[in-house]
Amino acid sequence: MLSSQQQIISFVREHLLHEKSVWLCTILKTWGSSPRPIGAMMACTLDGELVGSISGGCVEEDFLEELREGKLKALYKSQAKPITVIYGETEAEQARLKLPCGGQLHVLLELLEPSVENKKVFDEIDSALERHSTTSRIVNLSNGKITVGGDDHARKKALVIEKETMFHSLSPMYKLLLLGAGDVAKYVAEIALALEYQVTLCDPRPNYLDNWSVQGVETSSRLPDDIVRESYNNPYSGIVALAHDPRVDDMALMEALKTEAFYVGAMGSERTSAARRERLPELGLTKDEIDTLHAPIGIEIASKTPAEIAISIMAEITAVRHGLKSI
Repeated sequence: MLSSQQQIISFVREHLLHEKSVWLCTILKTWGSSPRPIGAMMACTLDGELVGSISGGCVEEDFLEELREGKLKALYKSQAKPITVIYGETEAEQARLKLPCGGQLHVLLELLEPSVENKKVFDEIDSALERHSTTSRIVNLSNGKITVGGDDHARKKALVIEKETMFHSLSPMYKLLLLGAGDVAKYVAEIALALEYQVTLCDPRPNYLDNWSVQGVETSSRLPDDIVRESYNNPYSGIVALAHDPRVDDMALMEALKTEAFYVGAMGSERTSAARRERLPELGLTKDEIDTLHAPIGIEIASKTPAEIAISIMAEITAVRHGLKSI
């Protein structure tokens, strides 16, 4: 499973490797209501094979129609550089495209030819995302040349234009490690998959994994501290302890709280959480490390059932991922 950004990058890479040109469309600006955020992408081959989206479908239809008629390619060749198309600039066009009330999109169109340089660029970007590394696509808007930037070019915003250069930040797929094969973990896994997380469920206890299965989720009976140490020490990872068993949860937490994971949480009541915080120093954790633990986890929605608890957990994880430290 790949995130939407990775799917698009992989799509472009594969077609370039097969000597096919690809259109890449990127949202630069939005005004009013917009179904897709700045930095969202869509890729399309010259024969209309499409992946990703830049609207609810209306702009895509208009794009494909102009592609079939040859207008886009003619316009692109006349300028010999990336072009910006404004959708919804007038009320009449908003009505024609059925854009949301007041909505307007500025979209950068790039025609990517299967050159050696472009193949190398998209291979580098694809590899970086596979390694869960931050990367960015740097586009010279005056000539269309693309280069790759690493952490030193990362931006807080998804997309920034400085003079004639566009910095487009691309994020690797987020990962969640769930501890404890139970009903809550099943619902958390299903919601997380829908939110484009790569999900792994770990439970080293004998027989606990025998009847636990969610399609698309990798399961492991390895020791959780080993898994955390090997694969979850990065800001695109989250670790969620759901076992209600200190032998499993604490083993993972003693490593997780030392990592760069964007979220580490443990399920339990206020009393259970307080007892856990008293135990964790015995595992070699400092007060500052323990203070980063989310426990009890989830936002308060008076949840009682496993499905409701899972919703509250994923709501908190989503909020933290987007920079809200408290709810």
